[in-house]
Order: sequence, then C-alpha cells, then structure tokens
Amino acid sequence: MAKRIEVSGLNVYYGDFKAVEDVSMTIEPRSVTAFIGPSGCGKSTYLRTLNRMHEVIPGARVEGKVMLDQQDLYATGVDPVAVRRVVGMVFQRPNPFPTMSIFDNVASGLKLNGVKNKKKLTQVVEQSLQGANLWTEVKDRLDKPGAGLSGGQQQRLCIARAIAVEPEVILMDEPCSARHPISTLAIEDLIAELKNQYTIIIVTHNMQQAARVSDRTAFFSLEKTGDPGRLIEYDETNKIFTNPSVKKTEDYITGRFG
Repeated sequence: MAKRIEVSGLNVYYGDFKAVEDVSMTIEPRSVTAFIGPSGCGKSTYLRTLNRMHEVIPGARVEGKVMLDQQDLYATGVDPVAVRRVVGMVFQRPNPFPTMSIFDNVASGLKLNGVKNKKKLTQVVEQSLQGANLWTEVKDRLDKPGAGLSGGQQQRLCIARAIAVEPEVILMDEPCSARHPISTLAIEDLIAELKNQYTIIIVTHNMQQAARVSDRTAFFSLEKTGDPGRLIEYDETNKIFTNPSVKKTEDYITGRFG
C-alpha cells in the first residue's frame, strides 16, 4: 500500500552548515512529485532525508518531522535500515553490484531480508524485472553481470532491485541524467506505470520532464550561495508551469535565472 508523506518544519544540517531550511509539505500516495530548482538548492539533500540516506554522511542531522502515514521516521528507536526497506532509492548514476549477475542484483535485497527459497526468489526477480520493463530484454541472460547492460538498462535494473523488496515509496535522484533520449522515455513511461502502486518522488534538472511525469511540483531555491535551500512553491504541476503564485518560480521556469 503506497503511503502519504507529511513533512513539517524540516531543517537539514551538515555539521554547522544548514543546507535546507524549514520545509513542510504533504505528498499524496500513488502520485509522482517532482523537485526542481537550481543546482545547490538542497533538493537532493532533502530527498535523501525522506529515507534517512543523508545520515551516511558524517555530521549530517535533521530537525523537524517526516511522517510516513502515522510513523515518524525520526522517532527514537526507528531503524534507518528498516526505513530504507519501505522508502526505496534510485540514484542518478546506476549502481548495479558489479560482481553480481542480473538475477542476483535484483534478488540481493530479498536475500538480505532472509529470503532463501529459490522458487520465491525466481518469482520475485521475474515480477520485478517485468515491473521495470526490463524482463524481455534480459530474460535469456539473467546469469550475466548486471554491469554489462547499457546505461538505461542498468538504471531500470536498479529500479527492479528497488521494487523487489516491495517498498511503499520510491525516491529517484535524477534517474534520467545523461541518459539517451530513448532510455529517458523508457524510464518516464515506467514512472507513469509505477505510480499506480507506489508513491514516487523524483529530483530532476529537466523541467520538461517534471511537466511530463509529475502530478505535483516543488520548486526549491536559495537567495545566494551559502544560504540554505528553501521550498519556494509547491502545487499542482500544471499550475506551477502555467500560472505560478510566486514570481521567483516564474523567473526560474521562464529561464530568467538558474
């Protein structure tokens, strides 16, 4: 079951540096939300707080609340690893495990979770590759290295790996960056299909992509270099791109800055 995310008063720090300031937003289940904004405005940092991935950086910390339905992800005693099972992540650069086969790449999370039944693993790997629109391309070479696939296929393999453990939310940080246009289209089509089952949040530098794939768009920016990133406007995607409420949003979308 896809879940609603409610963020309130979120501040993100790296040591003494405040990277993101006072973000509050609600993200509806089974929707695609896009984060846009100039480089360095904190959108990827903020994305990583939604599954506690930022904590892998020494000195990183968060103030505020991130609620996944009724669960505070930052409550005392909540295991970050358990959070990442529910809130999956697909990174900008595809990162298949280089020494693993295509099959083992997809099955890796299941095995970590203690699944040993070969029939179950085979079933989930096939379902996940089908869900990532990759099955027909790789079904005859599941024992070949995942790193041997093309860049676009590797990205879809990473999406298959993410959905194999049945998360409820999928975060995607620039998943189409530097992809061939055909690969980009395949991933955009896949996002549209996946939102029937998952809550999806995507960071993208490509405003046309945000307009194509998302239901709602959040625009982040900062006053000047060294300032924290802030959420400037968050609304239905169509409204953000045709009739934004804030002039700074309009200036960014029309190319006056950024």
